Amino acid sequence: MSQPETEHPVNLMQKPRIEKVVLNISVGQSGEPLQRAARVLEGLTGQTPSNRLAKRSIRDWGIHRGEPIACLVTLRNEAAKDFLKKAFDAIGNRLPRSSFDLNGNFAFGISKHIDLPGVRYDPDLGIVGMDVSVAMGKLGYRVKKRRIARARVGKKQKLTREEAVEHVREAFGIEILGD
Repeated sequence: MSQPETEHPVNLMQKPRIEKVVLNISVGQSGEPLQRAARVLEGLTGQTPSNRLAKRSIRDWGIHRGEPIACLVTLRNEAAKDFLKKAFDAIGNRLPRSSFDLNGNFAFGISKHIDLPGVRYDPDLGIVGMDVSVAMGKLGYRVKKRRIARARVGKKQKLTREEAVEHVREAFGIEILGD
């Protein structure tokens, strides 16, 4: 008598996951345009954005070192997944394979924030584009990056590009271009 084949249980430590989603709007100048961009991010996410400062002065563009020129918001857990669903709809549920790096992280841009589902045009805010950066990983990989009691992790804990592509394809139904 042969034994029935049993499926191996899924090892949760080997399952890819979304660690965080960072939304960045860079306007290149402080003042009213930066405040409008911050209101757009706050309206989209419900979180208060933080300002980012210029690293160096660029005289031709009128940017001074230390001047706030961008704002960003970091989303985690369910808020990150919910926003990603909307963001993928805005770009047509297609993502090029070149958007993924060797560690499985990926990034893409949204040219107009009003392309996101459920967002209406507000003449006071105007139209802004944004960068969406997604950091992916596996449970336990944090051991390598943490500050206290840092330790090595095995090769199986490192997320690869192919694992990340497959996870995004299955979880969000995204078509990956360049396969």
